[in-house]
Amino acid sequence: MKIENILPQDIEKKSFEIIESELPHPLDAKLAPIIKRVIHTTADFDYVDSLYFSENILDIAFDALRSGATIVTDTNMARSGINKKALEKLGCKVECYMSDDDVAKQAKAGGTTRATASVDKAGRLEGPVIFACGNAPTALVRIVELMEEGKIAPAFVVGVPVGFVNVVPAKEMIIESGVPCIVARGRKGGSNVAAAIINALMYMITVRE
Repeated sequence: MKIENILPQDIEKKSFEIIESELPHPLDAKLAPIIKRVIHTTADFDYVDSLYFSENILDIAFDALRSGATIVTDTNMARSGINKKALEKLGCKVECYMSDDDVAKQAKAGGTTRATASVDKAGRLEGPVIFACGNAPTALVRIVELMEEGKIAPAFVVGVPVGFVNVVPAKEMIIESGVPCIVARGRKGGSNVAAAIINALMYMITVRE
């Protein structure tokens, strides 16, 4: 197999050309940048059909990001993967509370996960809040619980935890809750997918503007 000599700045462009050529069917033009970036991140074309987008999610997501939202992730990996220059352009910030001492203490005291305690902490934030969850289904469950209690109203949720235990039902809970969301149905997902979705949304704004 021949190895192509491609300059670093051309690799991404070439990757997206390959993705376009191998798509199993045409994509919704408005959603295509998100789906393609997730495929670019994972090399997995299953996301063509497994990504769920709630009604008017792009308008809702763009409004939140333009309003300087705080993005809360459930892993430091997702936090690290979100583009800081794009965040700065939009006046947004990203937080991950999973390693915070107070979160660890609350989780231990309450017999819950750190992801659950992290959502509780995020509930005290002011301004629009976006949850980007790529690891912990318990974070999604807690988001729904706090919404039902009237304690939080997320701008939108990216629900893409990966795994086998409670992952699928937690994702379906988010969809059924009615919160604006982008969800990777099924077992697949991950912190890289959560970051890719947030990045795609930010790039769609910053490139246009």
